[in-house]
Amino acid sequence: MDDQLFQQLVSSVKEMKAVERGKQEPTRRSRMEPSHVTRVRQRLQLSQARFAEMMGISLRTLQNWEQGHRHPTGAAQVLLEVADRHPEALLETVAARA
Repeated sequence: MDDQLFQQLVSSVKEMKAVERGKQEPTRRSRMEPSHVTRVRQRLQLSQARFAEMMGISLRTLQNWEQGHRHPTGAAQVLLEVADRHPEALLETVAARA
């Protein structure tokens, strides 16, 4: 690692510590908006594992959707829309299958 890069990293760590202690305002802020999939799941108050199970998909697939690496298609899109507009229908259907 070259010296200039190392000094930038040291400076960033010092800034982070100062922000944590309330001695300095952050120079930038990042905010990630939750995906549509995440909003639907959170509105149903379900864990990722439970929501994936209810949707009939793997936990990893759900995580990829929520992180924006992949996007639901076809029947999954329709089912998510039903879950968003009529969550009781999804919950009733899954409860009846149990």
